[in-house]
Amino acid sequence: MQRVFILTAMVGFGVASALGETYKTPFSVACSDLWPSVKATLADQEHYAKVVINDEKMKADYQPKHTVHVDISGTLLQRMNHVTLKPKTDGGCEMDVVSNYSGWGHDDQGDFRKRVSDNLTRAKAAPAATAPSDPAPAVEPAKPATGTEPSRPQKDRW
Repeated sequence: MQRVFILTAMVGFGVASALGETYKTPFSVACSDLWPSVKATLADQEHYAKVVINDEKMKADYQPKHTVHVDISGTLLQRMNHVTLKPKTDGGCEMDVVSNYSGWGHDDQGDFRKRVSDNLTRAKAAPAATAPSDPAPAVEPAKPATGTEPSRPQKDRW
């Protein structure tokens, strides 16, 4: 009886882990503004591999890189994660991340969400940093002198 329970628990754990879980994160920006931050995050080769991006559908498949796995199941269950951006009716965007492995030792979806948010913050700050804070006043071109003589500076006659 005990063997049946252990076998059932192991199979159940394997099936649940194989299916992954969808994590939904709302953003107050449009998906077209969030998508470049998602792509910038996935371009980080230190953290992500096997990236497949579909710009038209704002969807990507990727594999997180882990430097070390704390158990054998983490190594065996390393699969592709998925991210999809879905527009919301209020003008915002929902980022859906299907993560096949998050838990003790790794938080793939949490790490991904944080990196996307950090890239979005940097992207918002970049235009403000490049724009001049105090634009120079417009300078009017010099008007040509009237008459035949060239214009001379006026002297004070005191």
